[in-house]
Amino acid sequence: MEKQVITIYDVANEAKVSMATVSRVVNGNPNVKEDTRKKVMEVIDRLNYRPNAVARGLASKKSTTIGLIIPDMTNLYFASLAKGINDVAAMYKYHIISSTIDPATDEEQVIDNLLSKQVDGLIYMGHSIDKKLKRLLINSKTPVAFAGILDDSNEIASVNIDYTDSMKEVTTRLIQNGHEQIAFVGGDLQTPMDGMFKLEGYKQALEKAGISYSSSLVFEAEYTLTAGAAIWDTISATGATAAVVNDDVLAVGILNAAQDSGVKIPEDFELITSNNTMLCQVTRPKMSSISQPLYDIGAVSMRLLTKLMNQEMIDDNRVTLPYSIVRRETTK
Repeated sequence: MEKQVITIYDVANEAKVSMATVSRVVNGNPNVKEDTRKKVMEVIDRLNYRPNAVARGLASKKSTTIGLIIPDMTNLYFASLAKGINDVAAMYKYHIISSTIDPATDEEQVIDNLLSKQVDGLIYMGHSIDKKLKRLLINSKTPVAFAGILDDSNEIASVNIDYTDSMKEVTTRLIQNGHEQIAFVGGDLQTPMDGMFKLEGYKQALEKAGISYSSSLVFEAEYTLTAGAAIWDTISATGATAAVVNDDVLAVGILNAAQDSGVKIPEDFELITSNNTMLCQVTRPKMSSISQPLYDIGAVSMRLLTKLMNQEMIDDNRVTLPYSIVRRETTK
């Protein structure tokens, strides 16, 4: 038997009020008497009425939906960002349409698909974005915010930490522990985040300590366990005695491979990672890390997007949140 769909007409008829009154109650309009609001809410609960977001969107010329672009839902970094985004979206009564991007995905098609759904705004998460894709977002005239990704030209609103300063601080800590051969392990160094901001912090720490920068200690790898394990032998061959790593999953791969080869952590080799996801506490030894307020980055990016969608004044296109350093067992 087909399930009956309860409509706003059914609620209005049962509560003996107009459909306009039901609409005002559903949308939180204060111009409704308290006893009327209670009566309508009782009927809504009893009939299990669910407002049609599409119909509401047509009436307001807004879809009440946000497009969320996620590179990898299995990565706890992005999952933590998404939690903050979803919670604030729910607070402002927006629905999230999530799309995942992987190496086999056409990113332009993903964005086109979201735009075709008439989303009110977009949040893009990722370690990087190419110029062509960024131009597509800007030309769409749809409000866009970046969460945990930097726009080096500052054309798109973004929420991050100070990646240069945080990388400088953790590299300095390793130098203070007596290391001069420190590996920098990142993703694609053609991206501003890894190849410009984070690498710059690493270089600044070396320069301040009077240590010469060597490109032989700088490595690129995919953010996967397999890539981390595969790159360990190359890192070890350079004579590096410590490493700063730009991703927790990648760091786990390096950590496991190092220990499998008989290296003692942190006695023989120290390691600091960058995202402080739950992975840092489940490895043995537990990993020291830069601690980013991932939930807050997601939450603030969603709030920033609501301001852009409502054409509110914003103080700065780039919001920088504080970070901290958590010392665990992979550093002395």
